[in-house]
Amino acid sequence: MPRLGLQLAFAGLVALATSQFGLAAEPPKFQVDASWPKTLPNHWILGQIGGIYVDSQDHVWIVHRPGTLTDREKRGAATPSVRCCVSAPPVIEFDQAGNVVQSWGGPGQGYEWPANEHGIYVDQNNFVWIGGNAEDKDGQVLKFTRDGKFVKQIGSAGKLTGSNDTTRLGRPADMIVDPATNELYVADGYGNHRVIVFDAATGAYKRHWGAYGKPPTDMKLPAYKGNQELPQQFTNPVHCIRMSNDGFVYVCDRGNNRIQVFQKNGTYVKEFRVLPESVPGSTGSVMFWPDKAQTYMVVSDDPNGEFHVLRRSDGTRVSSAGRVGHFPGEFDNLHNLGIDSKGNIYTAEVQGKRVQRFRNLSGL
Repeated sequence: MPRLGLQLAFAGLVALATSQFGLAAEPPKFQVDASWPKTLPNHWILGQIGGIYVDSQDHVWIVHRPGTLTDREKRGAATPSVRCCVSAPPVIEFDQAGNVVQSWGGPGQGYEWPANEHGIYVDQNNFVWIGGNAEDKDGQVLKFTRDGKFVKQIGSAGKLTGSNDTTRLGRPADMIVDPATNELYVADGYGNHRVIVFDAATGAYKRHWGAYGKPPTDMKLPAYKGNQELPQQFTNPVHCIRMSNDGFVYVCDRGNNRIQVFQKNGTYVKEFRVLPESVPGSTGSVMFWPDKAQTYMVVSDDPNGEFHVLRRSDGTRVSSAGRVGHFPGEFDNLHNLGIDSKGNIYTAEVQGKRVQRFRNLSGL
């Protein structure tokens, strides 16, 4: 066959594989969108961003920490004549254009609002879940309707009670709900060393596990030292949790620069290490690429100020974006990620106190 014919045949095979198996044609590339979000209304200002999530409508949800605003940042509340600034409500929903759709949250009757907000998730039934990670204070997750009406609290506030207490949590960092079973999976957390699962409707305890699917312990672990043999337990924090379309549970062990993968029942499958030679923190959150096969994982890396694109099959890093800094496209304490159906990435910063969007330039 002539060379041109071979080239066309090969291109046809690539296109066929891409269409039939949902394979992304090339590693994703991104560009910061400095126009997103729009200017906040009402002279609002954001504190540290404790969580971010993109729902099924491609709306972006954040929970921020009003308690982290300085007196200068919220001086409009104390001095009404000042034209800036007042704290935004803790929970904000944005549309794709970056407009505020609604906002709500904070202490109320019948529940214990977290002392330090951490993690937000919108489930398949449009319930909004929120956690918190304040030391010796936050041992609960909260469930609200989409418009902010309180539904349920699982756990309770107070001092830590340990990684095998099935009635309380330990500074829970993140959560997901399995639409197939309506079970709530919690990355638990900044205090405890486990994944714990509840019935999302009743709050009934189902099961829990630690690293490698073993029973968790609260023993003190040595400091992370690069390529050393990793401990058999999670190191705080157990920072993220996500479930792939093929039913595997991905858990961020941020203190050990690794992601562990489990079956839904807690059976250990495998782990990926991300920049193991780096200081701890290269696995802050995991998002799956929105093609059919979820070909890639996108992982946040706080100490290096980047997010990384990894092949989901083997954890190989294929690209990275960002750097430490204060300008658009840079990060000051990159915390969590969101991803929409078009592959655009949304980033939440703690010290930077902002949200950014990075447009996917590569298609799906």
